[in-house]
Formats: sequence, structure tokens, C-alpha cells
Amino acid sequence: MPSFDIVSEVDLQEVRNAVDQANREIGTRFDFKGVDAKFEQSDSDITLRAEQEFQLNQMMDILRQKLVKRKVDIAAMDVKDPETSLNAARQVVIIKQGIETDVAKKMVKEIKSSKLKVQAQIQGEQVRVTGKKRDDLQQVIVLLRDKDYGLPLQYQNFRD
Repeated sequence: MPSFDIVSEVDLQEVRNAVDQANREIGTRFDFKGVDAKFEQSDSDITLRAEQEFQLNQMMDILRQKLVKRKVDIAAMDVKDPETSLNAARQVVIIKQGIETDVAKKMVKEIKSSKLKVQAQIQGEQVRVTGKKRDDLQQVIVLLRDKDYGLPLQYQNFRD
């Protein structure tokens, strides 16, 4: 039976490369001369540190540009509110990995309501879709591409 998996994954090595490039750009930009500003990454969390909040906004633009250049979908970014104190500001960006259970349930419900002859199952942080016809599976992909679930989706392991 033909099947495929719906996943939401981000290449963390590309994210790391984008963060390194953003740090280098901040080091060379004139508006950041003499300013203690930097990006720090730990696993899928990126912390932006600067002296003022408007600098965080500029840093966020730089980070988005670098991620897009490296073909990382910025829909995977979960940007938290900036935290400011007297002489320091910081902001956390979380890179979302995997499909959360409630989003996966919405996908399965959407697939079942489409009346296509396929089955959808939640398997951990991915959704597996199986059906008798390859055309039905391709219609499911088209159906899900039209919807916005707030995260980038990839379709893998397409098997006949």
C-alpha cells in the first residue's frame, strides 16, 4: 500500500551556520560598533543579547535574512517577547521541531473530512498517510499545502 509521512523538521546545522553568519555581520556593522550584541545558540534555542530593544529588532531582521539565505523556513521560528532591564535586553527564539499533537489531530481531521480514501495516523511527531491509490495521496499533499498550520511541512518516505 502506498504511504508517506508528514513531518516538520529543520536542519539545525543550517541554523547554526546562519547564527554564525549573523554574529559575523553584527561584528562588522557600523551601527553595532562598541555595542555588546551577540547571538547564542543552544540546541534549538537562539538567544539574542543587546543593550537596547531596538537593537534586538535589527538583530532579528539580520537573523531572518541569514535563515532565508540558508533555505531555513522562518515559519519554524517561535519568537518570544523581549526582556529588557536597565542596560541589557534579550530575546529568545525557539526553532520548532516536529508536529505537536494538537496540530497533528487537526491534520488528521482535515484529511478525514476530505472524503478521500486514505487513512491518517499520528506516529510520535509525524503523521503517516496510507491509501490504495497514489493519486489519493497526492491529493492529500495538495490539500495540506493549501492550509496554514503555523509550521513548515515536509512530505517524506513516499512509497508505492
